Amino acid sequence: MESIYVLPQTHIAPENREITLENCIGKTVLVIGSGGREHAIVDALSRSPQVSRIYCAPGNAGIGQQAFNVPLKDTDVEGLLSFARDNQVDLTVVGPEASLAAGVVDAFRAAGLAIFGHTRAATAIESSKEFAKELMGKYGIPTAAYRSFSSYDEAVAYVAGRPFPAVLKYDGLAAGKGVVIAQDLEEARAALASMLLDEAFGKGRVVIEDFLTGPEFSFLCFVDGERVYPMPLSQDHKRAFDGDKGPNTGGMGAYTGLPFITEEDRAFAYENILCKAAAAMAAEGRPLSGVLYGGLMKTPSGIKVIEFNARFGDPETEVVLPLLESDIYEIFEAVATGRPAPEPRWRDGVTLGVVLASKGYPGHYDKGFPIAGTESVDGCVYHMGTAFRDGQLVTAGGRVLMVVAGGTDVADARERVYREVAKIHCDNLFHRNDIAHCALEYHG
Repeated sequence: MESIYVLPQTHIAPENREITLENCIGKTVLVIGSGGREHAIVDALSRSPQVSRIYCAPGNAGIGQQAFNVPLKDTDVEGLLSFARDNQVDLTVVGPEASLAAGVVDAFRAAGLAIFGHTRAATAIESSKEFAKELMGKYGIPTAAYRSFSSYDEAVAYVAGRPFPAVLKYDGLAAGKGVVIAQDLEEARAALASMLLDEAFGKGRVVIEDFLTGPEFSFLCFVDGERVYPMPLSQDHKRAFDGDKGPNTGGMGAYTGLPFITEEDRAFAYENILCKAAAAMAAEGRPLSGVLYGGLMKTPSGIKVIEFNARFGDPETEVVLPLLESDIYEIFEAVATGRPAPEPRWRDGVTLGVVLASKGYPGHYDKGFPIAGTESVDGCVYHMGTAFRDGQLVTAGGRVLMVVAGGTDVADARERVYREVAKIHCDNLFHRNDIAHCALEYHG
């Protein structure tokens, strides 16, 4: 199988492009966000025959090759709403959880504008770990036992009386970085102090869960009320370094085609977790209308929920959406307007993606390093944190690029993607060399 497609890498700085309305007879779409997830969404929309114009707010250097970047923050609800009105946007697609939690969907719907994403009330399934745990308990969705705390002293006393490792989760949004698996009491104290005393992610509570074992995987679905449309399963790699070592990150790579998840496992997760969660949210008066992300684990006692997210995962989106054969605009528009969507069709084969991150990430890192070679990559190059400086592509974030390739199986896709990664040159980037090691080490 040849690489799925090649992104156009023209490297024309977006500020040099002129926006005109001539010959614009198709649909106009606004995508909210600025990372690799949004680049993958923009790329998928660019393949729709119905879409003639794509805006992205605020976008990034790579997105600017396929859309018109708009200098608006993803939480500037009034600014985004005004832009959509002024530019006759037919459909808005929300990428980041922060935008959902800010109420952008509520505002757009109140103004009569079509938007793909969950309301602020429905976003609670991600924005509050405690709410999600209570929901799962009430509706019999399998997950780890837990308790929640706002008091540092009470949390420390509880975790000190339990076996380690201990799973500590900040209750609110933390950009994928609010989870610590403490191996001992000293590590637990430090994490709890950061979350509850220093308020590293803001003022909030902490959920302390039982530690579960088994392979983790991501199950994303398009959801409209109780209608649930599954996407291919994927697995993310959170740790910064090879061998799953180092600190947690926003994700260092992902792949599809998981050999350790059977069709029976998938059916159980779909029916007893994703569909049940959608029905539960509808019953609670918080119906979902976007993407529901199940972060799941196959434990010795069955599949259980680690977390729910209320949007596309990143970097999972970058390996899932390249497999979509259907017109994604039709799916987005159907969910946004509450009508049944066409059943999504997916390509055969698998995908594998590797993130190139700034040295020092997820801690301190420098920006502005030149990047060369992206135009020679045979595959997808999704921009996560890039910018143009004097016509030169440079690093502008922690996670900078993600290279994705397709293959007949995981081994084939991995061989292809690392060959393409080697074509990119930058003095301040690093990447993991073992993405999909769980799949390749699996022997049934």
